[in-house]
Amino acid sequence: MPKARHIPLAISLALLFAACDENRLYEEYKAIPGKTWDKNNKISFETNIEDTAQVYNVYINVRHTGDYAYSNLYIFLTTTFPDGTRARDTLNCALQDETGRWMGEGLGDLWDNHIVFKPLVKFSRRGKYIFEYEQAMRQEKLKGIADVGLRIEKAR
Repeated sequence: MPKARHIPLAISLALLFAACDENRLYEEYKAIPGKTWDKNNKISFETNIEDTAQVYNVYINVRHTGDYAYSNLYIFLTTTFPDGTRARDTLNCALQDETGRWMGEGLGDLWDNHIVFKPLVKFSRRGKYIFEYEQAMRQEKLKGIADVGLRIEKAR
């Protein structure tokens, strides 16, 4: 039972480190059911941007299993701006390096990647932004993608 005493301490430390991320404006992950991303399953994230003078970095976060069959992941990303206009990007998210090693941070059979989407960007309008992801790998059901996420942080 001595190990059980350390669990509250470990949880407290994890929460403390997460709370210390003062550069983070927004971060959220959404789980992919069954770790299989269906082509018709669009994943969206909403956030409000109030400071149009601040410079931000925007990241696409991807968690995948070690049995993911590809070295990259194509994503269609549609951004809806506060005035309703939309922009669509096609992203090629590299998940392996040129030697075939998984990039990002690994824990067990799960790999976590933070891929820069827009570095040093200013949001020109205040209000609600919606970021919508679609997998674009020409496969109906893409196995091995566990979670996708979005992170917006203040650039240093």
